[in-house]
Amino acid sequence: MTSSSGPVTHRRVLAIALPMTVAHLTTPLLGVTDAVVVGRLGDAALLGGVALAAVIFDLLFWGFGFLRMGTVGLAAQAVGRRDPVEERAVLARALLIAVLCGGALVVLQGPILAAALKLAGASAEVNAAVADYYHIRIFAAPFSLANYAVLGWLTGLGRTGRALALQAGMNFINMALTALLVLGAGRGIAGAAAGTLVAEVGGAVAGLILCARLRGTSPLGLFRAVPRAVLFEASRLREALLLNGDIMIRTAALMFAFFFFAAQGARAGDVTLAANALLQNLGLLAAYFLDGFATAAEQVCGAAVGARRRADFARGVELVLMWGFGFALAAGLLYLAAGPILIDLMTTSPAVRAEARQYLLYAALLPLVGVCAFAFDGVFIGALWSRDMRNLMLLAVAIYLVAWWALRGFGNDGLWAALMVFLAARGLLQALRLPALMRRTFSAA
Repeated sequence: MTSSSGPVTHRRVLAIALPMTVAHLTTPLLGVTDAVVVGRLGDAALLGGVALAAVIFDLLFWGFGFLRMGTVGLAAQAVGRRDPVEERAVLARALLIAVLCGGALVVLQGPILAAALKLAGASAEVNAAVADYYHIRIFAAPFSLANYAVLGWLTGLGRTGRALALQAGMNFINMALTALLVLGAGRGIAGAAAGTLVAEVGGAVAGLILCARLRGTSPLGLFRAVPRAVLFEASRLREALLLNGDIMIRTAALMFAFFFFAAQGARAGDVTLAANALLQNLGLLAAYFLDGFATAAEQVCGAAVGARRRADFARGVELVLMWGFGFALAAGLLYLAAGPILIDLMTTSPAVRAEARQYLLYAALLPLVGVCAFAFDGVFIGALWSRDMRNLMLLAVAIYLVAWWALRGFGNDGLWAALMVFLAARGLLQALRLPALMRRTFSAA
């Protein structure tokens, strides 16, 4: 029996949530490091190129986030059922999908880059820098997606401390290699891309070794223990594909919602766009903590479903919401008290500072309004209720657009209010659906 199948307690939830929060917080350091290191070369086109390339890869890989989220739920339920063969099969299937999807990205790298550059509309110098970076880093795609699968599997088993070590180690190696290759070896933007490539490959190899050691075997032995009939069982493959497809649609809808917010802010002018982006970054910082508790919900609730323990499932939902609201309240109060100072640190523009202060209350409310959406996303993923999560997300986006249309006469206040409606609708719709899904899932217990 693994440590992830014990009683649902405050300690267990925090033991999962806090390491994953730290792991999430290390990720933005990569973009900062690339910008700082390449920025020291003194070429604006190179700096713009690395920034644009980072956005392209973020969007490209974010669409495959299902490899982490879906793997957490499937692995956690296998743990709850005490099915070690299926535990390993979940990892093997996820890695197979990662390699196939990553290979497809490598093969299609030309059309993908051409479409991205056309949409971006940057200068020829920036486009050349993007191409130099992109054509090196794209070969990390299979390894990057494999890292999603490994991270999800470790989380599903409740081994978030090891997941944190793997994620943080890979990110810090990436930063060190970037500085060494760009500044020390004079490789320019190609050095930044090569540093990421090496770190992703190394992370994938280290992750497989770590997963194998957890099961007392070698990386090859980890997969040899999975019978081919189990690995390619039609019902399991269909379940994984449907789950991943639902999560991909859900993620695309979420990306659209935030893109729509940014686009409407841009129409209001450069100052409003900058102020909204600054306040969104404050909200994103709080979201890393909420994501940690969502991850705890994925593991705890997934294991409870696998073990058919309704009381553990309900307790997991209760604790995740309790801790989530606590951190959201603390973040909101911090932003209200120190928001003006944080705004001044993030921008020197008097106009942007004044605009951001005007809408600071929304940034403070964002984590509180969104806490249920984050928590229930984790609950639904852990329970593999992906179809309902997908449908409710699409309904929430529709409510968001209606709210924006009704409030558009209030300018940027109306836009922020519509975003609040979207976050609240996501959480409320999932909360209303939860009792019926629990009855259906645990009716056979």
